[in-house]
Amino acid sequence: MTAQSKPVPIKEKSQSFPSYLLALYLQQLNTHPLRTKAITSGMLSGLQEFVAQELSGTNSRRKGKAKENDKNNLIDERVLKMALYGFLVSGPLNHLLFEMLNKLFKNRTGDSAKLMQILTSQLIITPIQNTVYLIAMAVIGGIKTPDQIKKTVKESLWSLMKMSWIVSPMAMGFAQRFLPPQLWVPFFNLVGFVFGVIANTKAKKIQQRKRDNRNQDELNNLD
Repeated sequence: MTAQSKPVPIKEKSQSFPSYLLALYLQQLNTHPLRTKAITSGMLSGLQEFVAQELSGTNSRRKGKAKENDKNNLIDERVLKMALYGFLVSGPLNHLLFEMLNKLFKNRTGDSAKLMQILTSQLIITPIQNTVYLIAMAVIGGIKTPDQIKKTVKESLWSLMKMSWIVSPMAMGFAQRFLPPQLWVPFFNLVGFVFGVIANTKAKKIQQRKRDNRNQDELNNLD
């Protein structure tokens, strides 16, 4: 969930450098929300993929399995593709969905309105986000046919939804209770990044185990 960010005055001389950067980011978020969210999503999605590769042990360069024509590339191809996904798809989509949510609950601040805002987000927006994310992950992972993509999404969506329904309401409740609206966007970016790293790392480990099992079965058949 996001909120309309209000202008934040920048006073470089009286602010610490982190506070200055935050104020500058919030100012850009207020004046150029779509562009700022797209850039932020692109950077975080690429970083998320990189961290997930490292944590899951699937980084091809670290394992010495990079293809010959990829050895000169400084950044893994999947990291670049995830960054493009964040910039072109995830950032703009989230901006559109939450702008609609904000308009729907504009000027409604009671406890019942907050509860309905959380339910609407979880039952409508979160399934859309997770489905688009899984489709992108499948395509980036090399799955090409619609039937295979559909199967991959079907296998992973429910477990991802259960994780979302645990983490997201807690984050929303925390933001509603303790944070000013102008800090909601960076806060949810942070939560989404951590959640994405966990989900992506878990998915990569499962895929790696499946590949290892298939390779072992092939070796057994050869024997």
